[in-house]
This record gives sequence, C-alpha cells and structure tokens, in this order.
Amino acid sequence: MLEKLAKARNLSKANNAIKRLISERGESNAISMADDVVTNYRKLSKDQHIQFFGFIFEKLNPNADAVMKAAQSYAAEANARNYVHLQRVVEAPRQELFRRLNRASQGTAAVVEMRRDLLQILDKKPEFTAVDFDMRHLLSSWFNPGFLKMHQVDWKSPAEVLEKLIQHEAVHAIDGWDDLRRRLQPDRRCFAFFHPQLPNEPLIFVEVALLPEIPSVIAPLVDKKAETVEQVSQFKVAAFYSISNCEPGLRGVSMGNFLIKRVAKELQAEFPSLKTFITLSPVPGFIDWVAAGANLGDAASEKLKPPVKVAREQALATLDLATRSWSERLSGGWHPDQASQKEKDALLCLVSIYLALGSTGRQGNPVAKFHLGNGAKLHQINWAGDLSRKGLRQSAGLMVNYLYDLGSVEENHERFANGEAMYSRAVSKLMTI
Repeated sequence: MLEKLAKARNLSKANNAIKRLISERGESNAISMADDVVTNYRKLSKDQHIQFFGFIFEKLNPNADAVMKAAQSYAAEANARNYVHLQRVVEAPRQELFRRLNRASQGTAAVVEMRRDLLQILDKKPEFTAVDFDMRHLLSSWFNPGFLKMHQVDWKSPAEVLEKLIQHEAVHAIDGWDDLRRRLQPDRRCFAFFHPQLPNEPLIFVEVALLPEIPSVIAPLVDKKAETVEQVSQFKVAAFYSISNCEPGLRGVSMGNFLIKRVAKELQAEFPSLKTFITLSPVPGFIDWVAAGANLGDAASEKLKPPVKVAREQALATLDLATRSWSERLSGGWHPDQASQKEKDALLCLVSIYLALGSTGRQGNPVAKFHLGNGAKLHQINWAGDLSRKGLRQSAGLMVNYLYDLGSVEENHERFANGEAMYSRAVSKLMTI
C-alpha cells in the first residue's frame, strides 16, 4: 500500500513539475523548474512511463480550433503575419516543454533518455507517436552534424569512452580489451561523433581498416590476433567494416551518413595513398526476405525485366525454403563451403535483386538503404564473407562492398532519392542464372 502511494506521489510531482515549467513566463526560475521535472521523472518506475507520456500527449496538444482558424486566415490571406501565427498555433506546447527541459543541468541527456523510454512503449501506445514526432524534430536540430564534434578514438582515449565502444558495437561484437586494442592499432581507425553537452558519450562510431586491397571476408578484420600492417605505403583501401549507434534515444536522427563522409576526407588527408573508400557490410534480413517469397512489392516487381523474373522464380525453386526452412538446413550442417553450385547461384541471384532493385522501396534492406542513400554504389557481393552464426543465419554468409567514390556521392544520392540505386555491372550479371 505504501509503495503504491509513493509511486502515485512521484507521478503527481512529475506532472505538477511539468505544469509549472510550461506555465513559467520568465526565465529566472526556468533552470530549477526544469531540474525538478528531470529529478521527478527519474523517480518514476518503468510502468509509470505510459502515464507520464499520456499526460504530455493529452494535455500539451495544439488547440484544434485555433489551428483551424489560423489555417483559414492564412488560406484567405497568405501574408507574413498570418503565416507566423499559423506556425505558432500548429506547434504542440510539448515542444516548448522539451526546449525548456533542455535548460536543466543535464537537460540534453534527460530528453534523450526520455525518448529512449518512450520508444519502448510505442508498440503499446501508438498514439504517442505524436509525442515521439515532436521529440525527434527537436533532437534532429540539437544533434545536427554541424553541432557535433568528430574525434578519433584511440587507445589513449578515456576509459569511459572505450567501454562504450565495447558495449555498443552492434555489427561485430568486441570480445574484451584485447580485441578492442587490436581494432585501434596503426592500421585501424575509429572515429566517433560527440555532442558538446555529452562530451564522453560517443553517439555513433565507425571502425575502419586500412588495407592493400578491397576485403571480401570479415574474419581477418576482426581477428584480435591478426598481424598489424605497419607500412603506410600499403594503405590503398579504407574499408568501413562497422558503424554503430550508441544511443537508442536518437533513433531516426541522421548522423551516420555525415560521419562516413567526414571520416573519408580525414583519412584522405592523412594518407594520400588511399584511393578506394569502401564498406564490408552485412545483409541482415536477407534470408527472412527469401523465406517470405522474395517479394519486392507490387511497384518494383512490375518493373522487373522478364529474364530477372524468371531467374528469381528459378532461384526460389532451387532453395525451396517452404519445404525445408533455413534454420533446419543450418541445423543439418549447411555451410557455404559445401553448397552446390545451383544453391550458390540462387543465393547470389536473389541477394543481387534484393539489394540492387529492392533497396529503394519501403521494405528495402536497412544497411543498403543507408549506404546507397548516402551516395555509395553497390560494388560487389561476396560469397562466404561472414561465417559466424549470425552471418549464416541472416544472410547465408553473404557480405557486400558498397563503394564510396567521393566524386560521385552527391549524384548517386540524388539518383537514389529519385528511386534509382547505383550498382556495378558485376552485380547486374548475378541477377540472371
């Protein structure tokens, strides 16, 4: 009983703190009031987050009548005064709440934390998407790459930062300090974006291998016992082999594309011998897509040339995952080294279609959408590139090289925005068996 009363009191204090902060006209007490909201929010239990965000959703919406009148006034006379008034009444008061919360002593971190909590309950309360939209709108401004600092992370970086790399590596897990040390050797680079208000919190980081040639297999790049290449003259290729977001509360806030481009320019200045900037990327979701029938969506499927349509159907028939699932095949010992030529051709055919022709659609591969939308070109598909359990389960061990030609990224970006993914002739040849 006492626990329930305490929880109810904490929620009431949090909501009252919001009311005081949003109604404050001056700025003299704004910082202390913002601190009160943050302090009381952090006392809430997880199950109270729905009530907290429910209060923000219900009480801090735009006034529908005021929006309608302002819109009618602007439609009747589209002058500057009516435009400004319309903008003011359309904006939800909760946006001003979050701006004021940002004044707290740890306000930026608190708002990011709140959005992280909000994202965890959106499935249960989809109407809170309106609150999420407002939060993401503000965070996209606050974490604009123009405000972010890019720093190289090396073995001399603060231990707190290094621990975050181990914790948040999302593509190829870092197996302790020895593994991390190898990834920070002279033939490796790691760069991260930091926000001035979160100086020891890497927001997103990219790992790079400096190599003599384009890599097709991930194992040597993440082998903590691999020999270090010391001769700078051998560095011809910069391979981006992992990019990881560290903060779930910033999901949907674009930073990675800017990071890769800045890293490429930084490396080009440090190593003039570098001629090629390329990724070695996974293909998450590929096998799930194949198992679901390799559907590109109606619009994309209609554009498929007849030979590609035929090849897709033949490839699906060869794999026949409806009869025996992929997990069953893996349990039975399937491995790229023992795959038949027909299976290999089928998988390569389907993955080339999936990435080159399906990436512009809504259901396109997220990694492909990121790199192709960033101006890269689908350069090469690598058989048996990732033999880890995860790699075999998600993509039959396939990996991809996306090429960043710094002179073409802007044009490629524009083409992708208009529905065209750029890919090499080698990838095109894989689409027909």
